[in-house]
Amino acid sequence: MLNFIYYPVSFILWCWHWVFGHIFGDSSGIAWALSVVFLVFTLRALLFKPFVGQVRSMRKMQEFAPEMQKIKKKYPNDRQRQAQEMQKLQSEHGVNPLGGCLPMLVQIPVFIGLFHVLRSFKPGWGEVYFFDAKGVESFVNAKLFGANLSTFMTMPEQMLESFKTERVSVILVAVPLMIVASIATHFTARHSVARQTEAALENPQTAIMNKLTLYIFPLGVLVGGFFFPIAILLYWLSNNAWTLGQQHVVYKKIDSEEAEKKATTATTRQALAPKPGQKPQPQAKKKPAAPSTGETNGSASTEIPGLISDRSTGKKPGSKKRR
Repeated sequence: MLNFIYYPVSFILWCWHWVFGHIFGDSSGIAWALSVVFLVFTLRALLFKPFVGQVRSMRKMQEFAPEMQKIKKKYPNDRQRQAQEMQKLQSEHGVNPLGGCLPMLVQIPVFIGLFHVLRSFKPGWGEVYFFDAKGVESFVNAKLFGANLSTFMTMPEQMLESFKTERVSVILVAVPLMIVASIATHFTARHSVARQTEAALENPQTAIMNKLTLYIFPLGVLVGGFFFPIAILLYWLSNNAWTLGQQHVVYKKIDSEEAEKKATTATTRQALAPKPGQKPQPQAKKKPAAPSTGETNGSASTEIPGLISDRSTGKKPGSKKRR
């Protein structure tokens, strides 16, 4: 049903195993662990540009967050009008709220696909999507510090025996991974929350989401570590490590761009402002309009001796009256 996800995921994993298998050996646990890690790096690299768009979109939304609060106060009982006004505001600022969710939405099917592919690697199975029977057998025989990558701490004893792995070995590998992955999840969320403005932090919905990402999600990784295969814990840890590093690079770049923009604006204002000690140039006064010499409705003509025509008598100016 989800083969359009399983085949691409298994193909990327196969490519990286082909690379690292030539270095460490086909059945090496390090080769398979690095294959999972670089599978994550490959997918996240493809999503780098959408992530930058997500950060820019979130930054713009934080800038006009006070305006959104004004809309909510203006139409407290009209949800439809609120949605229309907010959509209009987002359109004016060039923000697409759904665009910011793209990287997260894409990672969900990837996680499901990798989880399914790795769970399909079992002893005695034939082909698994892009891997042939030999590739599956290579993964089954690979061990990382004595534990197979498909095993997890709560796996039934019979299944552990089929992988020829002891539960103690699985615990010794899985527990450090899930603790570090949980801590990395917390610090990734913490780094993201630290970028939010005061107006965004005062929003009740934002406060709830921040608590979820800071505490509930890391706790979920910690609890899920008892049921996730070691390969999935590697995926989770490498994914959070990539996110933390990516956030540092992208935020630094955006901060540099904004600082440069502010410096340019300040320089332009300083160039246009008057120099210290220099008085502002007075604006030239406009000269009053010259009075009209012709007659207007309800106004008298300008009298010039000897040049006024007496229209009532019909005489020309300067003509003498005969006695």
